Amino acid sequence: MPAKKAKKTIYKVQFLNNGQLYELYAHEVSQGNLYAFVEIADIIFGERTNLLVDPSEEKLKAEFGQVNRTFIPIQAVVRIDEVKKEGTAKILDAKVTTGDNVSSFPAPPFKPKS
Repeated sequence: MPAKKAKKTIYKVQFLNNGQLYELYAHEVSQGNLYAFVEIADIIFGERTNLLVDPSEEKLKAEFGQVNRTFIPIQAVVRIDEVKKEGTAKILDAKVTTGDNVSSFPAPPFKPKS
C-alpha cells in the first residue's frame, strides 16, 4: 500500500506593504536567519480553474509567483494564523479602524541624533 502523505500546515500571513494589507497563504513561516524578518516560503495560490479572476490575487501571483522565499520586516507583520485550508490571496486597502481585536506591537520612537 502507498504511504499516506502527511498533511502540510497552512498559514495565513497578513502584512503591510506600501499602505496596503497583503494576505498570503503559505506552508512555511519562520523567524529565519535574518534578524527582525519573518521568512515565508512555499506560498500557495489558488487554482486557475475558476472563470472568475481576482485582480489582487493576480497581482500577488505576478509579484510572488517566482519567489522561493520572501523576508518580511517583523514590524510590518500584522498577524499570522494557522488555518485548516487556504483561502484566496488578496491585497486590501489598509485602514485604521477602531474595535479591532488585534493591534500591532508598539514600536520605540525614533530619535535622530542632533
